[in-house]
Amino acid sequence: MLKIRTYLAAPLFNDRERGFNAALTEMLSSHCHVFLPQRDGLLLAELLANGIPREVAETQIFERDRLALSECEMLVAVLDGAHIDEGVAFEIGFAHARGCLCLGLQSDVRRALPSGNNPMIGRALSCIFACVEDLITYIAGEAALQQQAVVRTDQRR
Repeated sequence: MLKIRTYLAAPLFNDRERGFNAALTEMLSSHCHVFLPQRDGLLLAELLANGIPREVAETQIFERDRLALSECEMLVAVLDGAHIDEGVAFEIGFAHARGCLCLGLQSDVRRALPSGNNPMIGRALSCIFACVEDLITYIAGEAALQQQAVVRTDQRR
C-alpha cells in the first residue's frame, strides 16, 4: 500500500512534546510515511554538544528539514499552546506554498488572539482537528482516496 509522505510539524523542545510527537507519529504511520524532525532530522542541542558551531548547526537543521518539506505531500501541524511555535508556523507556510495538504491538530483552547489563530495560519490549513482520533480518521480517508487513484491509474495502463 502506498503511504502519504507526511511532515509532522510540532514543537520538540521538551520530553512531553517529543513524547507526544512520537506517539502521534506511531498513530499516523499506518497511513503515512512520516518525517519526524526529532527522529529523522537534526537537533540543535545534540549538534552543539558535539562541537558543531551554532551557525553550521542551524544551517544543517534548516537544510535537512527544508528538504523533507520539499518532498512531502501532506503536513500535519501541532498547534497547541497560546502561541503557535515559530518553526511550525514557517513549516505550514512552506508546505502551503508548495500546494501540500496542510492539516492542523489543536486540542488546546488557549489562544493569544481573542479571535483565535492568526489568519495566516488558519487559512493555510485545510482543516483543524480538535482531537487526534478525528485527524487520524480524516487521514485514513485521504490515504484510501490516494490508493484508489493509484489503482485507477494502474488499470489504465
